[in-house]
Amino acid sequence: MTELTIPPDADEQETSKLVQEHVEVGDEVEVREAERTGGGDHEVTGTVTGIEPGYLELDGKPLAEGSVRYDEIHTITRLESA
Repeated sequence: MTELTIPPDADEQETSKLVQEHVEVGDEVEVREAERTGGGDHEVTGTVTGIEPGYLELDGKPLAEGSVRYDEIHTITRLESA
């Protein structure tokens, strides 16, 4: 299990690059999203099925159903490798 915390000043492009260096398609991950409104963190667990422009696809789901935008990722933990 390895963890990557995204620097708070990283833009979407930097975050995408960091995520691509940390995980691969097939990895099981836990993503903690930084809540921008002060309501607390949100946590999502799933299998990486795509490293897409703008978002990390989990379990083959679109953004509205469980995938995570790069600019919302605070911490990503690789639980299992493919």
